Amino acid sequence: MNPAQPTIALVAGEASGDQLGAALVAALRERHPEARFVGVAGEKMKAAGVESWFDASELAVMGLFEVLTHLPRLLKLRRHLGRRLADLRPDVFIGIDAPDFNLGLEIKLRRAGIRTIHYVSPTVWAWREKRVKKIARAADRVLCLFPFEPEFYSGHGVSATYVGHPLADQIDADKNPANARSRLGLDPAAVTVGLLPGSRLSEVGRLAAPMLEAARLLGDKHPDMQFVAAMSGAEVDQAFGAEMQRAGISGVHRVTGDPRGVIAASDVVLCASGTATLEVMLVNRPMVMTYKLAPSTYRLGQALKLVKLEWFSLPNILARERLVPELIQDEATGPRLAAEVRRWLTDEDARGALKTRFEEMHAALRCNAASKAADAVTGLMETDS
Repeated sequence: MNPAQPTIALVAGEASGDQLGAALVAALRERHPEARFVGVAGEKMKAAGVESWFDASELAVMGLFEVLTHLPRLLKLRRHLGRRLADLRPDVFIGIDAPDFNLGLEIKLRRAGIRTIHYVSPTVWAWREKRVKKIARAADRVLCLFPFEPEFYSGHGVSATYVGHPLADQIDADKNPANARSRLGLDPAAVTVGLLPGSRLSEVGRLAAPMLEAARLLGDKHPDMQFVAAMSGAEVDQAFGAEMQRAGISGVHRVTGDPRGVIAASDVVLCASGTATLEVMLVNRPMVMTYKLAPSTYRLGQALKLVKLEWFSLPNILARERLVPELIQDEATGPRLAAEVRRWLTDEDARGALKTRFEEMHAALRCNAASKAADAVTGLMETDS
């Protein structure tokens, strides 16, 4: 390594990776002011000073249904990056998430003697555990967002470092839902239930109906209760609105592009599985997690035992116990969802205990993730080859 001017290569493939990368570059620049940063970057990483060879949007098509169409182009891009980086020989390569793209690139660079880091562990601890063998070939070190992940990797001979979750650094618990309600045009004094049906059309197609049925059942018994739903975009809003029409429900206020505001405005949140459950925990609201897969996909996953988890929501996974209810597949019905919402609203002791646990878990995740990640990167760069 040239201590005066190290070269650090990074590849990010989507908006969340671009945000992580920008924060990491800023923290690394504090430690290495003259460093050169190169690779695949989005707008935030470019603004942080990354010399972008390709835009991160080039990689943002790695979805299940797009991959076959775009695979030849993506493989060509990865080969080009591999050759260019092998010639450049950066002091370290950091693949930020996007494991389908980055792990293969990391394997090639590591074989060429370049140190490699994978930032954001794939969920190998949850499903398709055999992928850890590929990660072991790809990464000198994995930077983990969750505290239980390094223990998993140590059992597979992979060096891993817990750096904390950037959302825990960014989000503060919101103690005044009335302010959020006023901002969203809701009655600040009314009991409010938030609906987060997911960001994908497929999720909304399966979860909108039971969530709206739960809203109808709750509204019938509590006419003063109000409902607000977070929409990830225009297509999701249109699909959710169509389901409201089919269900004959008009009293759900829809908000596009502000899921955190919807969470903050709510007394209880009905939430699809995924990162949203972490956001609800960090804002500190009681939740009912729910999820439904296509029946054939669910049966196949059960038959092949692809999923290793006892729990599915991130708060329960982190706590390693049932803190919040999880209603999955056939249990994800309107009456069951409504019953769990009522339990949170009527059990003050349970809400208080959950609030305390969420505060403790938030503190454990708040580690100044970018700074810890930069320390881990610097540590690897300074080790002998």
